[in-house]
Amino acid sequence: MIRTMAMTKDQSLHIDLPIERLHNDTIEWYWVDFFEPTPSETQKLESEFNFHPLAIEDCIHTLQRPKLDYFDDHTFYVIHALNAKSLDKEEIDIFHGYGYIVTYHKATSPELEQVWNRIQRDKSPQNWEEDHVLHQLLDKVVDNYFPIVYAIEDHINDIEDNTKQLSMERLLEQLFDTRADLLTLRQTVHPMRDLLYRMLSSQHLDGIKERKEYFSDIHDHLLKVSELIESNREMTTDIRDSYMSLNSHETNRTMQILTVISTIFMPLTFIVGIYGMNFTYMPELDERYAYFVVLSIMGVIAVLMFLWFKRKGWFN
Repeated sequence: MIRTMAMTKDQSLHIDLPIERLHNDTIEWYWVDFFEPTPSETQKLESEFNFHPLAIEDCIHTLQRPKLDYFDDHTFYVIHALNAKSLDKEEIDIFHGYGYIVTYHKATSPELEQVWNRIQRDKSPQNWEEDHVLHQLLDKVVDNYFPIVYAIEDHINDIEDNTKQLSMERLLEQLFDTRADLLTLRQTVHPMRDLLYRMLSSQHLDGIKERKEYFSDIHDHLLKVSELIESNREMTTDIRDSYMSLNSHETNRTMQILTVISTIFMPLTFIVGIYGMNFTYMPELDERYAYFVVLSIMGVIAVLMFLWFKRKGWFN
């Protein structure tokens, strides 16, 4: 599907004009959005707008790394939004030139919809221009990173508090899943941060230089998100180490108790082994009270060893 938005020089906003009517002197700027385009609609990127074939190829082959490419009469951006539920990357391709902006995406983009609807509802749409649209798109994409990071942070706190009294295996499973989510976020946010830095440092983007403070604000947000991600990863590392240490301590305590029990039974097993041998001439076997004497000796040995281990602090 292709939809259009155009601002004429008499400061009136027009929606869904045919693409052919956008290329005339009465249009001050326009925005064309390719949403889930068909192959025939994708061809209009070349036939109607004459964009560079390499940029069009990047649109077709999705999940490119966020980047910025300069061409003769336009600039090509690849940015990544995040699905709040699945954390899947959703690519938005942007062609930006003088007097126009063209967006291309194969999945629904809530951020793009917010900007599109905001322009339509704005009582003063004449205040918008293509550079303002680009800024708003980037701003919405980056702002929607924050709820995702905060939700993960809350989940980490729940894991640490363990209010649901989950088993250690279940907690560790959730912890490693959370670390995987944080890694996905980092792989998205860091390239976006580098993209904004390159945009701010570029000498070719006059529109961005005029709005440098606004794009710098987006870059600051990305720095903050990056810091939150790294902080949460460090928190998960600390929790993981704590759980692993606790698990190791419990294992050591279990092994210690089993060792004490095994050690106590070693001399008893030795005595039982001796009298379990089926030799004919064993004088103790003829004694009337030999059985009770041996049991008493075994009991005394077990009690003495238990008291000795307790004195050594093995049961503390």
